[in-house]
Amino acid sequence: MNGGAPRAVPAPRDPDATVLLAVETSCDETAAAVVRGGREVLADVVASQVDLHAAYGGVVPEIACRAHLESVGPVVERALADAGLGWTDLDAVAVTQGPGLVGALLVGLSFAKAAAWAHRLPLVPVNHLEAHLSAAYLEGTPDLPLVGLVVSGGHTALYLSGVRGRYQALGQTLDDAAGEAFDKVAKMLGLGYPGGVAIDRLARQGDPGRFGFPRPLHRSPDLDFSFSGLKTAVRTHLARFPGGPPSGNDLADTCASFQEAVVDSLLAKARRALERTGARTLVVCGGVACNGRLRERAEAMARDLGVTLVVPRPRYCTDNAVMVASAGWFRFHAGVRAGPDLNAVPTWPLERLDG
Repeated sequence: MNGGAPRAVPAPRDPDATVLLAVETSCDETAAAVVRGGREVLADVVASQVDLHAAYGGVVPEIACRAHLESVGPVVERALADAGLGWTDLDAVAVTQGPGLVGALLVGLSFAKAAAWAHRLPLVPVNHLEAHLSAAYLEGTPDLPLVGLVVSGGHTALYLSGVRGRYQALGQTLDDAAGEAFDKVAKMLGLGYPGGVAIDRLARQGDPGRFGFPRPLHRSPDLDFSFSGLKTAVRTHLARFPGGPPSGNDLADTCASFQEAVVDSLLAKARRALERTGARTLVVCGGVACNGRLRERAEAMARDLGVTLVVPRPRYCTDNAVMVASAGWFRFHAGVRAGPDLNAVPTWPLERLDG
């Protein structure tokens, strides 16, 4: 790992009594949480940057970094106050090390390292993708092995986990992430940022079968995804409306048809992964897991296959620090620690984590 590799040491205290402060700054949300026992949420604070980036139609890394610098201290102070705890009540500090925007990551890491050093607390590095999957453990203890579909603005991938903390990559996007495709199509349609929420809302009023958008790699035997061709198909479709983006029923039907193509692509590969691996649990997580049509279709697929579906509540699907605390709690009790030389890892494949 790049800079400050974690080291294993014995973990103290009863796991159910362990209290962690977690910090998340991988993209455009400054978040802090205080969690006991890996599941009991004592405080959950998120400072959103949506309004700052809306004018640009997406996240601007430099703006995100400055906003994190301004927010991280007050957000952590608020989390501790909400929990009614002080630094001496904590057992460790967990922080997202990667993947993510390097400048944004460094803000959270710098704060967490300084806080851990000042208060003599262990520092636990967390992989952002493992944090998304760990949100499933906030809802209970999923049966293993599980197939995890991580689908967000920056990531779309399938993983197999037979033991908590160990992951096998089954497939990933070859170009755009699904959430990125939602945002870019929303921008084409003049719906603003973030686009996923707007498309989901309008799609409920539309006909998902009206426009025949492609399902890239749908017939491919592998488990990889592709969304750039779908995005191009939407752009070509919009040329049918020379006066500008469609409106009324045309707009709703475009949103519904595009959304259905994304959901079809995601669930076709998830179904194939479940059938190939024999896993009886499917976890769907990440920001796109808030999408109502994806949740509805995933529930129907799970019933059809006779598998258990775990989708974290929406607040824990979007970037947050509670999921970081869940992953950090597991890593803390596995003996993972980091020193003051811990560095950001903007690209950190989940399958390269130590078990």
